Amino acid sequence: MNKPTSIKRFIILVVFLLLGFFLAFASFEIPFTNYTYNGFANSIKLGLDVKGGVLLIGDAKPVSENRDFEQDLEATVTRLSNILASEGYTESVVTTQQGNRIRVEVPDVNDPEAVLNLIGTPAKIEFRLEKDGDARITGQHISNVYASYQKSSSSSDYEWGVTVQFTAEGERLFYDLTNEALSTTDKKIYIFSNGEEISEPTVNSAIRGSTFISGSYDEKGAKDFALQIMSGTFSVDLNWGETSVISATLGVNALKYGLIAGVVGLVLIFAFMCWRYRMMGLLSSFALCFYIIIVLFLLMAIPYVQLTLEGIAGIILSIGMAIDANIIIFERIKEEYGAGKRLDLSIKTGFKRGLPAIIDSNITTFIACIVLMIFGTGSIQGFAITLFIGVAVSMFSALVITRGLLNMYYPLNATKPEYYALRREVSSK
Repeated sequence: MNKPTSIKRFIILVVFLLLGFFLAFASFEIPFTNYTYNGFANSIKLGLDVKGGVLLIGDAKPVSENRDFEQDLEATVTRLSNILASEGYTESVVTTQQGNRIRVEVPDVNDPEAVLNLIGTPAKIEFRLEKDGDARITGQHISNVYASYQKSSSSSDYEWGVTVQFTAEGERLFYDLTNEALSTTDKKIYIFSNGEEISEPTVNSAIRGSTFISGSYDEKGAKDFALQIMSGTFSVDLNWGETSVISATLGVNALKYGLIAGVVGLVLIFAFMCWRYRMMGLLSSFALCFYIIIVLFLLMAIPYVQLTLEGIAGIILSIGMAIDANIIIFERIKEEYGAGKRLDLSIKTGFKRGLPAIIDSNITTFIACIVLMIFGTGSIQGFAITLFIGVAVSMFSALVITRGLLNMYYPLNATKPEYYALRREVSSK
């Protein structure tokens, strides 16, 4: 690589870096559209301790000793998440903890009663062939329910209704139910919630798989009906024992001071690296800027990641680990050059010798993060996830970005090792 090529590549990288920071923090309206772009750093989901909101913790009990409780618990978590998302609580997080408890976090909400009314006491859903008959299908046979806008079975018009998806067993039972309904006088099945009839759809044919229930609904009516059915699909008995409203005041201050601490820390790291390693330190600081952009993007893009106070601590810790990897490599380069090798060979060998130590140290951190994700709860998991993301990106930053920057810079200065803070010991005779 010659000097003009290196200069061009550095200019391109600077442009990409500035563009990355602009896309991370800027907000603007996109011309000729109704869409407003909000920087991905501004779109990171914030946890309760930062943004405030409602926290619910419920004890779950099995509905039957013959069922797999863990599977039912996970199914209930999924259905709770679907209910909250369908009502606009898109940033809510539903998780299990301590084996038999369900934790619901709904950021930016001040009324726990509104959330409890939505997901509170599960209803008892029954599909019957006769109004006073036995339940043929219950909530445990339903996997998902949602409002949808589909073409009517009786005309070419589209209409609002509810799509019901069944489990494998539920599909078989529903086919038998609809097949039997066709032989009755009114060709209807009856849907009850807590013993009260809520719908009596007419069956036009025996149905395999999911079904679409219409009934002159508007959009809101279809969503309400879907929610009414979904609330009866919980696979466990729930008792919400703990409800609380968490104020965002402390979190906002902590976030502000956390960001200030992060910026101050970065400035001090940049200063130390430039003083200790000269141009290598400057290039590693340049790589760290790319690291920041990538981490911010991943925090926004990865589902179910919420930035909590503990998560902020994980990010700051991973920044330090990103610099640690660079220091290991730079010290190896200094050792190789001090032993008499050429500058280009010292850089190449330094990265090669530093690689095992970096990989070993980061693998142990990954293992610790995975253990915390599996066995930790709430804030501990948040810390583990952000630390895992930060360490993974730090390895990429040190081993790929910093190395690429050094290789690009080398043609610009291949004869002055002092610019890299390198020197050979002068032996005395």
